[in-house]
Amino acid sequence: MLQRFLDILLGKPLPNEQTSHEKYNVLFGLAIMASDAISSVAYAAEEILLVLIGVLGLTAYTWLGWISLMIIGLLFILTVSYIQIIRAYPQGGGAYIVAKENLGVRPGLVAASSLLIDYILTVAVSASAGIAAMISAFPELGTHKISLVIGLIIILTILNLRGVSESSKIFSIPTYLFILGMISMIIYGFIKFSLYGAVAPMVNTPIKATGTLTIFLILRAFSSGCSALTGLEAVSNAVPSFKEPSQRNAKIVMISLSSLILFIFGGTSLLARFYHAVPTENVTVLAQIAFGVFGKSFMYYFIQITTAIILLMACNTAFTGFPMLMYVVARDGFAPRQFTIKGKRLSFSIGIEVLSTIAAILVLIFKADVHSLIPLYSVGVFLSFTLAQTGMVLHWRTSKEPGWKKRAAINGIGAIVTIITTFIIIYEKALAGAWIVLVLIPIIVVIMASIKRHYNQVAEKLRATKEEILTIKLGKPFTHICIIPIASLTKATLEALQYARSITPNVIALNVSIDKNAMEKLESRWNELDTDILLVTKYSPYRRIVSPLLGYIKIIADAASEDEKITVILPQFITNKWWGNLLHNHTGFFLRESLLNNSNIVISTYPYHLNDD
Repeated sequence: MLQRFLDILLGKPLPNEQTSHEKYNVLFGLAIMASDAISSVAYAAEEILLVLIGVLGLTAYTWLGWISLMIIGLLFILTVSYIQIIRAYPQGGGAYIVAKENLGVRPGLVAASSLLIDYILTVAVSASAGIAAMISAFPELGTHKISLVIGLIIILTILNLRGVSESSKIFSIPTYLFILGMISMIIYGFIKFSLYGAVAPMVNTPIKATGTLTIFLILRAFSSGCSALTGLEAVSNAVPSFKEPSQRNAKIVMISLSSLILFIFGGTSLLARFYHAVPTENVTVLAQIAFGVFGKSFMYYFIQITTAIILLMACNTAFTGFPMLMYVVARDGFAPRQFTIKGKRLSFSIGIEVLSTIAAILVLIFKADVHSLIPLYSVGVFLSFTLAQTGMVLHWRTSKEPGWKKRAAINGIGAIVTIITTFIIIYEKALAGAWIVLVLIPIIVVIMASIKRHYNQVAEKLRATKEEILTIKLGKPFTHICIIPIASLTKATLEALQYARSITPNVIALNVSIDKNAMEKLESRWNELDTDILLVTKYSPYRRIVSPLLGYIKIIADAASEDEKITVILPQFITNKWWGNLLHNHTGFFLRESLLNNSNIVISTYPYHLNDD
């Protein structure tokens, strides 16, 4: 029943041969990769105004335009730079691979840690912003904000576990509806403003200047608006996820994505200036722009609903990028190997589940507040941008292929611009919460290095040399001693005893009892058996079972010679009910886990299947 439910929920397992079908073409790839980057316009302009408007008053709208131009210029530089990364590293991995191969392992791990944190924050921020957009249109939902965000993360997790092919088809429709809605709003908004001017703003809040313009104010606003550029790196990380020719398709998606960001972010920034949108707690800037352009018509609600959906779809960029990056990192031995295993639907399901779990915890901690999460957002992604650009400069200098100087210059400009931006973001956002990311990155790097060191040590200890292979005697006989812990004479223990006796005549049945009457009853029933198997019974006056059993087994194991092998056979009955094992077999579990620490003991489980009605 449970398996049938999971098949309906997640889909039936797919064979390995279908892997090539579980990749993106340009149309679906753009829908998946664009969602994070283009959805950032739903809050990027708002974050800039949030910094400026309380200080500059109406002058904030002028500087919104200039700062938006600065960010668009940075977008152009990053686009050209990442196209070069796609060209040079078609195997994917993005900033992590570039930094690791050109700058060293530690910078590579810093890039990977930065991106992983960014992907987690993408899910938390985008889901929270999506619900915020919905609450702008339907304020009565505000009391359920956190539970709605968590619920939507769960839904996205399930959809992604169904596989690339299905998730891309599901998510492409709302992505293109959002793009269509935004393009329509921007074009119609410009036409309407040029013909009729601005209408009365949706939020009539008095705007007064309380300070003066400073370079630090501009830098703070610029660092807040840089959230519009998050998601650009996802394409270079996931090049292998595109259908062949993967490089060409990834480049087309990258150029298309940047063009959309330029038009939508630039257009909404200008419309925010024309229609005097003011950041407030319950009504987003984008909602105010849509009201100024369309009024409370069908298109207003269309913009709000598609914005909410695209912000949720933005999470899907992370659901694509995080598992793929974890796969690459784990393949190199810096993360648990489980992240390299594909699930039943050919997706990296463990990466998906880990991402959604951590993101949900962040939503709970920060109470789904977008403005609290945003300061954590851009540090990681711009740090990875910087490492990727610097690594590419060294890559071109080393390769010296035709045209390498021009390519190195492009990435060099990108490195300079992104490192300046990174320092600006760290300086302006550190006290607002970015310090958390700066602390987490070195911790994650240390953990990754420790995992790699552990895998190397285990591999070295397990490595069999040629001499060891030649000298090992696989046919060497051992004298077996079987020990069977029993609580009473049941069908399960009787069959386990019979199995043990078929292996060796040296069988010991070991009983530790906290009840003398139960122990005497066992001894009486044992005498009814026609067997010469030795029964050893021990009374435990302090009501402990596992510790005395372990002690007696260890005594026997320590007394064994090199030619003797101790095998502990644990009888275990299996119920047909899915919840049955939760109610039984706890003693056997603790015995098994404890005995694994003894190098001279082999543990075997003898299953006895009950025919449940």
